[in-house]
Amino acid sequence: MLERIRIVLIGTSHPGNIGATARAMHNMGLADLALVAPRSESRSAEAISRASGADKILHHAPVYDNLESAVADCRLVVGASARSRTLPWPMITPRALGERLPAELADANARVALVFGREDTGLTNAELQRCHAHVHIPTNPDYSSLNLAAAVQVLTYECRLAWLDHQPGGLAPEAGTKRDAEPASKSDAEADQAASAEHEAVFGIAWDHPPASHADLERYFEHLERTLITLKFHDPDKPRQLMARLRRLYMRARPDQMEINILRGILSATEKQAAHNDQE
Repeated sequence: MLERIRIVLIGTSHPGNIGATARAMHNMGLADLALVAPRSESRSAEAISRASGADKILHHAPVYDNLESAVADCRLVVGASARSRTLPWPMITPRALGERLPAELADANARVALVFGREDTGLTNAELQRCHAHVHIPTNPDYSSLNLAAAVQVLTYECRLAWLDHQPGGLAPEAGTKRDAEPASKSDAEADQAASAEHEAVFGIAWDHPPASHADLERYFEHLERTLITLKFHDPDKPRQLMARLRRLYMRARPDQMEINILRGILSATEKQAAHNDQE
């Protein structure tokens, strides 16, 4: 499970933060790091020093021009954000994110991306709107500034807890957590049964088609906007948050691959009919 969780850093300006992120990931058993338009050298002496032995992650981290390319094969994309938005977006806590991962990653082909923004400005609105949900770390409101690598450490810790809970024998309970109510160990049969029950598909039942990938959704949104412009329903010069709201709708609905194909078929038929009407 952990090997299919991708940490995405966008526009990181300090090489030490990239190295410290690699260290935080390695501490928790994650290894998939992706860098989007970094503003610093990810394999500099400082980055390698701060990685403290996790520099293998740095050497294998691909660099992308944009977020869409970095998460194209992911079925769930969650953006870390400390800022409130004028357009509400589904928000989850780090603990809820961790508890959601086993179901999201039950399919061996599924990938999840956790996206972190720039040290100074975080994620842009456009980047946040390309996420299915946002995760907020509930820091001290009187001092909420959190170092990038520290934020990565918090979320990757929750990822590891979720993974440990689904290993044979479970996770030894920690004081003050809901795990106190669970036995410290289980028989193999009990563990397998629990894992089977909790490793259900994303929709809570065995599904006939996997959720659409991020790339599938982006192609759909491009097609949808093009069609709405053709129908003169959408004016890109006066967007009025139309596409942002439609993104939120479909991201929240989590359409599967077949549903996306159906929706795109409807759009294609609509474009064809509109072209036919224009010729009459």
